[in-house]
Amino acid sequence: MVSVSGMSAQPPADRAALPKSVRIREVGPRDGFQNEPEIIPTERKVELINALARTGLRRIEVTSFVRADVIPQLADAAEVLARIDVPEHVSVSVLIPNERGLEAALEQRAKIDEVNVFLSASETHNKKNVNRTIAQSLAALERVLARAREEGLRCEGVISTSFGCPYEGHVPSERVLEIAARLSAAGAEEVGFGDTTGMANPRGVRTFFEQARSTLPRELELTAHFHNTRGAGLANVLAALEAGIESFESSFGELGGCPVPPGATGNIATEDLVSMLHEMGIDTGIDLPALLACARAVQEALGRPLGSHTLVAGPVSWD
Repeated sequence: MVSVSGMSAQPPADRAALPKSVRIREVGPRDGFQNEPEIIPTERKVELINALARTGLRRIEVTSFVRADVIPQLADAAEVLARIDVPEHVSVSVLIPNERGLEAALEQRAKIDEVNVFLSASETHNKKNVNRTIAQSLAALERVLARAREEGLRCEGVISTSFGCPYEGHVPSERVLEIAARLSAAGAEEVGFGDTTGMANPRGVRTFFEQARSTLPRELELTAHFHNTRGAGLANVLAALEAGIESFESSFGELGGCPVPPGATGNIATEDLVSMLHEMGIDTGIDLPALLACARAVQEALGRPLGSHTLVAGPVSWD
């Protein structure tokens, strides 16, 4: 240890041991493409998903079955699923907004391994997003989860605005955890907590996940989903790691995000997340150069610079 004035420097007593490996779900093909102004051609989407599936990523959210007039960027959901060619070890997930969306997804059941359902922890955001109260959303999602489990699909519940709402401000953690417990009881094997508009801070993140781990069922997988709206995305990842979280969602190229905050950026970039974790000695199983090639490809497809730092600076080199 480095000594200062003859005293041995010791790590803080509460410093948590970090996990040796983490799981990353790539959400760019859904969360990213959905929020971009451009509509990427189906053939290009298929090429990008196939390439992502060969980077070492084990989980990819590829699309969502939503109304084409509401989100035209994902109007080709069925065609994308029918045409992608991913290795068997890669789990394919889709976002399901409601029972009608699940029925549409089940028509492509052979290509789907997981479904994700979602709602907000803020009444105002939930109303603006899906025109339902939280109670109405939960009742509907419980039916969706039950049907999906009957079909043998793994289920994740995603809670938006878990760390703050652009309309209501502070969101009580107790409310978020009550919703998570309800999703778990309905059949969700995983719950993702979304920092939808980038309002989280590291201290709050660590406190929240420590509370979540002590409150929710031990077998429930807890996943962190951060946005980089105010530049705190990777700092929040570290705080979640210190709280024992081993599962994250991110988007290649820093695509996507929530359009509500003026000037909002996207999700944390998968390549930035992977680069940081690898430099910290945490394994992801992902080939960073291959992932960067995918980020360059989507940047080329969109025809404009993206927010990913590693895409600009390249991976760390010690040569």
